[in-house]
Amino acid sequence: MRLYHNPLSSSARRALMTAIHLGVKFESVIIDLSKPEHRLQLEQVNPNAKVPVLVDGDFVLWESYAIMQYLADRTPGQTVLPKEARARAEVNRWMFWCASHFAPAIGILGWENWMKGLIGAGAADPREVERGETEVAKYAPILDAHLADRDWLCGDDVTLADLALAPVLMVTDLARLPIRQYGNIQAWYGRVRELDAWQRTSL
Repeated sequence: MRLYHNPLSSSARRALMTAIHLGVKFESVIIDLSKPEHRLQLEQVNPNAKVPVLVDGDFVLWESYAIMQYLADRTPGQTVLPKEARARAEVNRWMFWCASHFAPAIGILGWENWMKGLIGAGAADPREVERGETEVAKYAPILDAHLADRDWLCGDDVTLADLALAPVLMVTDLARLPIRQYGNIQAWYGRVRELDAWQRTSL
């Protein structure tokens, strides 16, 4: 099993963390997206030319959330993705919420306040920064309220929901995310950062 990833990608990190948390044995293939030969290598396994990509024998799977669920489903005795329908739906709810709302909101600020400067794409657009801050302010309170009386997003222990959401916050300082005032998010994020899977995927 091979997992193509890049340390700067939050999407790749959630897949990598899942594999580590589950104890899945895999070959790590780091893709440097600045190198044409690496991009060509990536395009051979993913027509979208994005990380992560999981290759398991003759099965090639892209999209981080799908990879997370696949790894969980093929791991006997795992507890990160419940079998019971409602509990599983709750985990899926937060994963899809992240994909549809939280990650895109943070992505705006990540691009404007960090990535544009990193790749020489010009200065941040104030209108886009304002849009990103507005989007984060719309969704962060929802997550903060949900975490008011719980340590983890779903149930009493870590699930794929936690492993999916936390990586988008790894750009908190670089992207200047306006989330410091959300104490419940900060406390939860601190717990995630204590996980072995987080420690082993930190730069």
